[in-house]
Amino acid sequence: MKIEIVGQPYQYISENSGDCGPDCAFLLTKQNEKYKEDAIARGAHSIITPSECWALFGLDRICVIGITGTNGKTTTASAMYSLLLDLGHKAAMQGTRGFFMNDAPVEGKTLTTPTVLNTYRHMAQAIAAGCEYFIMEVSSHAIEQERIAGITFGLKILTNITQDHLDYHESIEEYTRIKNLFFQDESKKLINRDEPKAEFNFKNAFTYSVENPSTYKIIAYSLNNGVSGILKHFEDHIPFVTSLHGFFNLYNITAAFAAVHIVTGESLEKIADALENFGGVSGRMEVVSESPLVIVDFAHTPDGMEQVLNALKEKEVLVVFGAGGDRDRTKRPLMGRVASVYAKKLYVTSDNPRFEDPDAIIEDILSGIDDKSNVYVDVNRRNAIAQAIKDRTGDEVILILGKGDETAQIIYDQYLPFDDRVVAKELLATLKEC
Repeated sequence: MKIEIVGQPYQYISENSGDCGPDCAFLLTKQNEKYKEDAIARGAHSIITPSECWALFGLDRICVIGITGTNGKTTTASAMYSLLLDLGHKAAMQGTRGFFMNDAPVEGKTLTTPTVLNTYRHMAQAIAAGCEYFIMEVSSHAIEQERIAGITFGLKILTNITQDHLDYHESIEEYTRIKNLFFQDESKKLINRDEPKAEFNFKNAFTYSVENPSTYKIIAYSLNNGVSGILKHFEDHIPFVTSLHGFFNLYNITAAFAAVHIVTGESLEKIADALENFGGVSGRMEVVSESPLVIVDFAHTPDGMEQVLNALKEKEVLVVFGAGGDRDRTKRPLMGRVASVYAKKLYVTSDNPRFEDPDAIIEDILSGIDDKSNVYVDVNRRNAIAQAIKDRTGDEVILILGKGDETAQIIYDQYLPFDDRVVAKELLATLKEC
């Protein structure tokens, strides 16, 4: 893909050497450096760096907020986006859910963090639309592959660090190192002070917490009928109320609350008032049926599953889940163990098996479950959801984990239509007709 550029001796910029010619400059990144000679051979007008590209697009005119962490990136980003818009600011958001500007979707889902040039293109679009703020999710892959090269961040946020993507990073130590690498410079940063693995440059650092002392400290909270609490910032004590559920969302909300205060300087009272309008993110603790209570969530790591299941610990839960293929195998038995501790019954099934044998993935999950007497196995995800609905009695809750608002099941390289929310509603409707 070529991006048009105005006011330069060339007309386009591309990360693809195949696009290059006398009218196109080649943006050299860590991912494409092996194609530099090919770009030159094709007559590329120039070879430019991400920092030079950043300056060419004039991207220092927008405040960039980058959010990284194993869990909570999407909810924190979405809460910030909602708050900024409600406070009268123009803002853009790029991440797992796609690209949005000023409360309108612009592009659908791609990578959590796109390539350097695609991110720059989105930022240029945001500036053209009058946006003051650009919120972006930053994945560990993007940090390691330098897909955020050249970006000047107005604020960097850490949500947490737990096990994920070990198929790529190979060890939790390396994954942790990569996450923390994002916070070693002197830019403004907002760190979860309750995250023991966090290591960061203390210069220009703000912190938030529920347990440990911090700049933005939750001193009281309630998880009944939503997440509410009191935030302490120096001498200020600010009450807030949201409709979100779960202890983990207390952290997400606190991070968004603090971040908006840091970048805008708006009063904490005004931000707290705006928080009431944030209804959460599609596919994150999303209620698809009230009676019976059926909830869909994106949780796909041991820690993510534990957080969601712990939010429902007062309930008897039937949990439907699987694990993605061609991804970290070591987390699968851990996911099984977590589910077996918290749930009344488990329904183990497929979740984007890709090129792996789905039965082998299920066996990996089952290896972490000591007592399998309350485990139902069906490689067909629709059948597993159907069985959970049939088995449910009384006030039991059905929790469907792993895919959230995804609308396809990935088998080999095919994307087959499958939305947990739609399937659950179809099955519930069929059950009512019987």
